[in-house]
Amino acid sequence: MKRILLLVFATVLSGVAVSALSQMPAPHGHGDPFSVIESLKGSLNLNTSQQQQWDSAVAASQSARQAMRASFAQLKAATQAELAKAEPDLGALAAQADSVQEQNSAARKAARSAWLALYSTFTPEQKGVVRDAIQARMAKMESLRANMKERLSQ
Repeated sequence: MKRILLLVFATVLSGVAVSALSQMPAPHGHGDPFSVIESLKGSLNLNTSQQQQWDSAVAASQSARQAMRASFAQLKAATQAELAKAEPDLGALAAQADSVQEQNSAARKAARSAWLALYSTFTPEQKGVVRDAIQARMAKMESLRANMKERLSQ
């Protein structure tokens, strides 16, 4: 019985951790189109209005990252507190993990909306710069995947 409970607990805990970690933003360089836009600031020749929107989008992204980190820390603390109990309530942890996921999703969408609003103000030339950079990033990621697949098959 203890072994089954331990197995169920480990499964739920790993699910909570994976769920929370999957809500963290991808680090720059991992194929996120908005991180590509952030890296292009010098190439875009932003006008004053676009610069203001840029600053708002960066602030929204930073706010989302901070909120996600804070919610993950709360989930971790709740998990530790629940584990300290004789009979942890895994259902409560799962519900909290779902709530964190919803909150993080809302924060990500708000940041994405700020970047999309900025992108909609770009000239065709600026959009071309973004397109080319995203295509180059995708090609790089595909090359990395192919190299990794080749290494794993050896």
